[in-house]
Amino acid sequence: MAVATYCLVAIDCPDPAALAGFYQKVLGGEVTHDNDRWYDLRVPGGARLAFQLAPDHRPPEWPRADRNSQQEHLDFEVTDMDAAQREVLALGATPLDVDDDGGKRGFRVFADPAGHPFCLCDEG
Repeated sequence: MAVATYCLVAIDCPDPAALAGFYQKVLGGEVTHDNDRWYDLRVPGGARLAFQLAPDHRPPEWPRADRNSQQEHLDFEVTDMDAAQREVLALGATPLDVDDDGGKRGFRVFADPAGHPFCLCDEG
């Protein structure tokens, strides 16, 4: 028997409205908020991401683990890696590690506008 039920992933950032908007454009869904410190994104399928104001937020240094590690990252499956890469870059993502060895590795790493790493992963 489970001890708990999954609720959400909360992501610290300097501008919750902007980061919620970025992920809404990547994933779809609806953004809501009760105040300027916390925004929710309910994505199709029911998962929930939250974006919390952290005025002194420092982006993690991917892929370092010895200081200021990545802390977390999100993975998103895509059907067309090249098209998805073009779209997230147009939305403001930064490439961190996009050499997927001609598709053999199966993922590419980016940072969102607040500096959090996320991966686009081959669906197959």
